[in-house]
Amino acid sequence: MKQIFSKKAPAAIGPYCHAIVHNDMVFCSGQIPLDPETMEIVGTDIETQTNQVMKNIETVLSEVGTSLDKIVKTTIFLDTMDDFLGMNKVYEACLSGHKPARSAFEVGRLPKDALIEIECIAVIE
Repeated sequence: MKQIFSKKAPAAIGPYCHAIVHNDMVFCSGQIPLDPETMEIVGTDIETQTNQVMKNIETVLSEVGTSLDKIVKTTIFLDTMDDFLGMNKVYEACLSGHKPARSAFEVGRLPKDALIEIECIAVIE
C-alpha cells in the first residue's frame, strides 16, 4: 500500500492521508469543500460546495494518474437531504455522463460545518 499526500489538495484536517493506492485501485478519503490555499470552506450553497469537492477529488486522483471517469464508487454525505437535487445536478455535470456506483446519506454534521463530503474509490489504468 502507498499513502498519497497531495500538495495541491487541501491538507488533511486529521490523522489521515488523501488516498491509499493498493494494486490498481485508489481509495480516496472524504473531501469537503475546502480551498486548498486558504483551507476555508468555499461557498454557502450546495452547488458551489459540491463543485469544490469534485475539484478536490479530481486533484487527488490526478496525483496518482487517474481521473473522475475512473471512479467506480462514491459515498456522499450531506448535511441535509434537502440539498440532494442541487448536489446531484453539479455531481452529474462534473462526471460528464460517467455514472459510478453511489450511496448518499444525510448526516448530523460534517467537519467545519460543510454541507457535503464525498469519498471515492477509483481504478488506475
